[in-house]
Amino acid sequence: MDLNSDFGRAVLQHLKTQYVIWLTTVDSDLMPQPRPVWFVWQDDSFLIFSQAKAHKVVHIKKNPKVALHFNTDETGDRYVMVFTGEASVDADCPPAHQVSAYFEKYKDGIAGLDMTPEGFSSEYSVAIRIHPAEVRGWE
Repeated sequence: MDLNSDFGRAVLQHLKTQYVIWLTTVDSDLMPQPRPVWFVWQDDSFLIFSQAKAHKVVHIKKNPKVALHFNTDETGDRYVMVFTGEASVDADCPPAHQVSAYFEKYKDGIAGLDMTPEGFSSEYSVAIRIHPAEVRGWE
């Protein structure tokens, strides 16, 4: 991706400012299963935290191919962006509250869940790392 292009700059802006991204996994019947998730862009990958027994974790362990996209407004955004790639569980990742970019971005959301940072990390204990292989978009 050319980060100096209009599209590349729009992608970077979304990665920095969007609160939610839609993650689509595939279940055992090969049915796509989209869901909104919190994320941070870190080390050229998406970092998402999940509950250990969540369906997305089961899906990723069976089929790591995923897609992600951002919300658009009622008129569509200037660019629609779709990322495709592979996801894996990152066993070496520190807990969510120790990932400063993640905690800073979602501390209000965590408080809104009536959870402490440590309680959130205990409940959402699985770190999922997604390395996009492709991003495509259109106006």
